[in-house]
Amino acid sequence: MALLLQMGSSYCIRTEIFRHKSGQNVGLSRANNIEAGKLKENCIGFSSVSCYSPRKTQILHVDNAVLGHKRGHSVIVAASPPTEDAVIVTEPLTKEDLVKYLASGCKPKENWRIGTEHEKFGFELKTLRPMKYEQIAELLNGISERFDWEKVMEGDKIIGLKQGKQSISLEPGGQFELSGAPLETLHQTCAEVNSHLYQVKAVTEEMGIGFLGIGFQPKWRIKDIPIMPKGRYEIMRNYMPKVGTLGLDMMFRTCTVQVNLDFSSEADMIRKFRAGLALQPIATALFANSPFTEGKPNGFLSMRSQIWTDTDNNRTGMLPFVFDDSFGFEQYVDYALDVPMYFVYRKKKYIDCTGMTFRDFLAGKLSCIPGELPTLNDWENHLTTIFPEVRLKRYLEMRGADGGPWRRLCALPAFWVGILYDEVALQNVLDITADWTPEERQMLRDKVTLNPTRFMSMKRKYKALFPLHA
Repeated sequence: MALLLQMGSSYCIRTEIFRHKSGQNVGLSRANNIEAGKLKENCIGFSSVSCYSPRKTQILHVDNAVLGHKRGHSVIVAASPPTEDAVIVTEPLTKEDLVKYLASGCKPKENWRIGTEHEKFGFELKTLRPMKYEQIAELLNGISERFDWEKVMEGDKIIGLKQGKQSISLEPGGQFELSGAPLETLHQTCAEVNSHLYQVKAVTEEMGIGFLGIGFQPKWRIKDIPIMPKGRYEIMRNYMPKVGTLGLDMMFRTCTVQVNLDFSSEADMIRKFRAGLALQPIATALFANSPFTEGKPNGFLSMRSQIWTDTDNNRTGMLPFVFDDSFGFEQYVDYALDVPMYFVYRKKKYIDCTGMTFRDFLAGKLSCIPGELPTLNDWENHLTTIFPEVRLKRYLEMRGADGGPWRRLCALPAFWVGILYDEVALQNVLDITADWTPEERQMLRDKVTLNPTRFMSMKRKYKALFPLHA
């Protein structure tokens, strides 16, 4: 696999796989002016430690083990794939607990990390048709066996892989996603990306499968896309047409790359959230990479971004309330409490709860599981079903970029780290964007998706209709 990375005057061409102390395979590249030994020393696993301390004890199943957490001793349960539901809840969760959960992401600057997620389309080299689930299962099994990944199963179907803090998962239309580990440097991010693509290539070369890094499926119709055997996607597939016209396109025909970044306090979260939202359209424009639909130009530079404008307005968009003086963790919780739910996960099954809210769940009023109360794991799962341009969990997710080729997978985290992790750059962005109105931010969001020809055509029509305002 000829992967080329330019870093200043250095070029990384050939990937090597080695095993560090955690047992995780990491790809490093031989490079001019870069000592692989030093990279190996620096390329280690990282994990974030939560400071959440709830007022009561809950017992949760995590990977078939029972773990307890109480004041001063925290266990945060990964949301994907969902773990087993809680078996003992000594006291009901409160809104205050949900606020504290978000606040538990605060950490000192020396503990800030970089998490990168990226998706890609797999296709048969001979026919160009999308990969079927059976082929994806073969790929997952191959990676697991050759590179020592743990399999993630839903029933008797393999749906993903885990290795340390990394995971590989499937999006609804078979888009192949790496959710990277929280890493300390961009060099480690590039090594992680390199390693992943090396492993994928090693298996798919024998299968006649290729991968395309792009933001929107450029050739095939929705009906041509295989459906992945994941319960949550069936619920979403049935719900999407009720709340927008492009939700199924989002599920089955889009790919993205995003970066997840930390904050030190509520005030720091607010500053980064606002800067991220204001500049998200700029990232969309810089990384726009989805101009084709079903073999023809579609009139957009970023069709992927355009699709989000009519997917489900209850859970997407530019979140104007983030710029209110009152904004903080509590206000985001209030927002999330009223975003309609998709599901709850109980006894290894997804239960359809569409149209109901987590606020109802807190009160034990979900008709899908009447009288049952939520766990922190339910809350964490719910947060993953909210899709604004910037998303808050225990970190901030920058979500505005199209999927793309290898170099861009490292470029996006570099872009956002340079802005949000540098105090001078962050403050300059806040100063520049301080007087932008909600309407101006939305206008920028709407227009960056268009190609220049279509934009000028729209501008001429607007000028003809409203000559005094054009």
